[in-house]
Amino acid sequence: MPYAVHFLIVFAILAVGAVAYMIRLRRQARARLNLLDGLISGTSDGVLTVDARGVVIGVNVAAARMFGQTDGAQADIALSDLLPEMPAGDVLADATFRMDAVRANGVAFPVEVSCVGPGEQGGNTRILLVHDLSRVRAGVTDDEHRFKQSQYFARIGTWDWRVDTDELYWSDAIYGMFGYKPGEVTPSYSLFCDAVHPDDRERVRQGELRCIETGENHDEEYRVVWPDGHIRWLRETGNVIKDGTGETVKMMGVVRDITEEREASDQIRDLAFNDPLTRLPNRIIFEDRLSKAIERAKRHKKRVAVVFIDLDGFKQINDQRGHAAGDRILIATGQRLMSAVRASDTVARIGGDEFTVVLEDLETDAEVHGLADKILGAVSAPMASDDKTYQVGASLGISIYPEHARTLDTLIHLADQAMYAAKAEGTNLYRIGAGGAE
Repeated sequence: MPYAVHFLIVFAILAVGAVAYMIRLRRQARARLNLLDGLISGTSDGVLTVDARGVVIGVNVAAARMFGQTDGAQADIALSDLLPEMPAGDVLADATFRMDAVRANGVAFPVEVSCVGPGEQGGNTRILLVHDLSRVRAGVTDDEHRFKQSQYFARIGTWDWRVDTDELYWSDAIYGMFGYKPGEVTPSYSLFCDAVHPDDRERVRQGELRCIETGENHDEEYRVVWPDGHIRWLRETGNVIKDGTGETVKMMGVVRDITEEREASDQIRDLAFNDPLTRLPNRIIFEDRLSKAIERAKRHKKRVAVVFIDLDGFKQINDQRGHAAGDRILIATGQRLMSAVRASDTVARIGGDEFTVVLEDLETDAEVHGLADKILGAVSAPMASDDKTYQVGASLGISIYPEHARTLDTLIHLADQAMYAAKAEGTNLYRIGAGGAE
């Protein structure tokens, strides 16, 4: 083989090996950069990249949150705007400084700044690591740590608000109550207000102003809307802190998540005041609404009718077809009664197969007769269930305020008597007061 050919083959092999080695080095460098980018993005400390002019040309997510601006908003601004006390020019790698930083709203906060080395552009840039000391207290004992943990699990947190600024402190437990991880956002009064449910916001604000102006204890229950749309109930209590001149400078207090308590309370209230089968109001709510309807009628010189309804033929179906079929008939009857009357009227189930209706704002006898006929037609129409058709009748008794009585007990008694009188004469009949069956 000629010498020249041999030389070319060796050169080609060396060239291929060099190219492969360079590709490997570039892949390793890219992997290191990707790892560095991941670490910078994921760290809880702020990372600032600063060029030779002292201009911030890059920030990570933590820095954006720390300085109270949106992601990337700090880029291309002077480092002295964020860290006024930071030495200008080159500093030694691994040098550490303690100083005050400045948030976007002008509030100063303590930080520890470390110069961790040059940036990607070598000596033309430097990377600064910023640790927020306002979130850290030296000498935290195990007992204090356990106390913070107990706050978190008990869903109780402490807060501190300077009333003359937007500055707000949250203990770690409060972040979760607003749908955040500890340290994920910078607490501020405006952030708090935006999180409160729009329907509760003004009431909470007025309660805080009343506490500031009068010194009365602050105690409010309100809803908050999480970033993902979830709604939670919180209870906030607190009071004011005054300076030596008697001027209010702070509000401090605790907040607690009461969502489960509210849900349990609502369930108990529902069981206490609503029929568990039909979900209609029970006798307690029926009498309460009748009492209020009588008061309104007295003030506005209107009429109120009380209707007692007893189903005819229900017992036979319940005995022959079983309680499940009977329950379906009762549920359907309640729904039909709701559809037959006006939205302002009240339908209730007071026990067994007995229902009541409170009819308000009546002007004429014709209205009473028309509604009674509509109720009978709705209840007595055939209803299908489990591929079977059932039909029940109804007997109605009606008493009217103020013609027949002016008190709740007497109106109920007369309507009950009228219903039994109608039932004695047949089915699908109604009787008004002391009159005959219709």
